[in-house]
Amino acid sequence: MTTTVTPQQGLDPAVRLDLYRTMVLVRTYEMAILREYHADKGPGFDIGKGLIPGEMHLAAGQEPVAAGVCAHLTGDDAVTATHRPHHFAIAHGVDLERMTAEIFGRETGLGRGRGGHMHLFDPDVHFSCSGIIAEGYPPALGQAFAFKRRGTDRIAVAVTGEGASNQGAFHESLNLAALWDLPVVFVVEDNKWGISVPRSASTSVPSNADRAAAYGIPGVRVEGNDVDAVHEAAGELVARARRGEGPSLLEVETLRLLGHFEGDAQGYRPELADVEGEDPIPRYEARLTEAGLLDGATREQVAAEATARVEAAIAFAKDSPLPDPAQATRYVFAEEGSR
Repeated sequence: MTTTVTPQQGLDPAVRLDLYRTMVLVRTYEMAILREYHADKGPGFDIGKGLIPGEMHLAAGQEPVAAGVCAHLTGDDAVTATHRPHHFAIAHGVDLERMTAEIFGRETGLGRGRGGHMHLFDPDVHFSCSGIIAEGYPPALGQAFAFKRRGTDRIAVAVTGEGASNQGAFHESLNLAALWDLPVVFVVEDNKWGISVPRSASTSVPSNADRAAAYGIPGVRVEGNDVDAVHEAAGELVARARRGEGPSLLEVETLRLLGHFEGDAQGYRPELADVEGEDPIPRYEARLTEAGLLDGATREQVAAEATARVEAAIAFAKDSPLPDPAQATRYVFAEEGSR
C-alpha cells in the first residue's frame, strides 16, 4: 500500500537547520559548477570546449531529496546515485575537493580524472554513480547482500529518476531485494521529465510508489519537494531496513530547475516560466524564518561557509595537474603483476 507523507511539526530545530545547510551547500556547488562549465564554452556553445568538456547534469531544485535521505545515513552505508549525482554525493559526505578535481578531469580526482562528473566513486563513504540509467540499483543489492551476510545494520540506498522506473533493472532489483529481504531503500526522484519526455507519456501509474505493492514491500510518496517530509519518510524506511525488515521504495516529487543537461533549451517544458517560483530553498528559508529558526545573520553565515568550501574545492581542482596522456590506459586495464 502506498503512503503519502506530509511533514511533521515537531522536527528538531537543529536537524532542520542542518537540512538547510546541506541544501545551501549543494546549490552553491551546482551554481559554481554551472559558472565554471559555461565560462569558456563560447563563442556560442561548444560542448567539447573548456575546462569541463562534455555533458553536465545539475541537480539544482532536487536538494530536498538528497538532504532528507542522507541525514539518516553514515559513511558506512552505501549510496548509488544517478547521472545527476552531485547533490547525493555532497549530502553523503563525498570528498568535495577530490570530487571537483574529478569533474575538472584532474589527476587528484576521485577517479584520477578518468571518469568525469557522471562516474564518481568514493570508497571512503561507499558512494558511486553511473551514466547508465537505473544502473545503480543492481550494485546496491550486492552491497546490501554483503551487509546482511556480515550481520551488520548497514544499509544501501539506491537512487534513480522516475524515467528509469520503466527499465528492467528497476523491476528486477525490487524483485530480488524483496525475495532476499535485503536492507536497501530504493529512492525515485520524480522531477516529471525523463530528458524531454513527460512522465504522463512514459509511465502507466500515477506514482511509482504504487509499484512497490507488486513486490510485497512498502511504497511511500512525498509530495511537494518538501525536505521535512522527505526526512520523516526516509527516517522510517532507513530505520526499518536497519532492523532487518527488508527493502522499501520511496518516491519524492521534486523539481529540475535547469535543463536535462547544460545547453538544453527546454522548449518542451510548458511550465518553465513557473519553475523559479517553486525553488525549494527560498521556500524552506521562509518556513524556517516563520518558525523563528532562521534570521538574516544566520542565512548570511550559512551562505558564506558554503561559498568558502565550494570555492576552495574549485581552486584545488584548477591547481591540480591534468593526467599524463601517456598514462591514459593506466587504471583502466590490468597492469602486469597486478593480478
